[in-house]
Amino acid sequence: MALLKVEGLGKSYTADKKILKNISFEIKAGELVSIIGPSGAGKSTLLRCINRMVEFNEGKIIFNNQEVGNLNKKELRHLRANIGMVFQHYNLVPRLTVIENVLHGRFGYKTTMQGLLGRYTEKEKAAAFHLLEKMGIHEHAYKRCDQLSGGQQQRVGICRALIQEPKLILCDEPIASLDPNSSKIIMDLLKSISTEMGITCLVNLHQVDVAQYYSDRIIGLNKGEIVFNGNSTELHEDNINRIYGTKTEDLITS
Repeated sequence: MALLKVEGLGKSYTADKKILKNISFEIKAGELVSIIGPSGAGKSTLLRCINRMVEFNEGKIIFNNQEVGNLNKKELRHLRANIGMVFQHYNLVPRLTVIENVLHGRFGYKTTMQGLLGRYTEKEKAAAFHLLEKMGIHEHAYKRCDQLSGGQQQRVGICRALIQEPKLILCDEPIASLDPNSSKIIMDLLKSISTEMGITCLVNLHQVDVAQYYSDRIIGLNKGEIVFNGNSTELHEDNINRIYGTKTEDLITS
């Protein structure tokens, strides 16, 4: 059974320009699925429609048997607790410590007052330290986040998503700002999250080779439409040309 089902999704900001057109796909629990495509293809908008950070105009999104578009404010808050998000520029609070940023992932389970006062249980604190240890950055727990490298900050972002105990993690260009070594560490972690923890990962990527290496499936977007949806082994040169509207050798040299 699909954990996430998208049916005929459409998004437009103006009447004459559609960002997403008739998007349909399904994702099973535990899959790592990459979305690739040129800049402006609608990748980030698609991710943000899934947790309704962006409201969509057409179609349906069904997550964990709930129709996302029909949820009220309270129901949407509960939905977002089950969907973690990892951002390209980390989206951390720089002046706060690593452990404080991770614990922010529990906000969805707190009252407004508990969140403002930073009231966390010992169990939640222990879980945060366990995740930091799993990500190899527990020794930085009490450092301010702005003292960390980009790769370390992204691992904090992943910990913050994981402490939500999500069924799905949305990753919006998680390695776009990182060097090759840090990128490999992040992608290895995301792969282990899907294979070992059974958490579904939907990842926006620019790098075709990275998507092919790590993904169970790849969705290719061009001008807001799906032009490829298949296993990574099925992504051949003609598919890549259709996704990017260019020749493969142009991609390699660009």
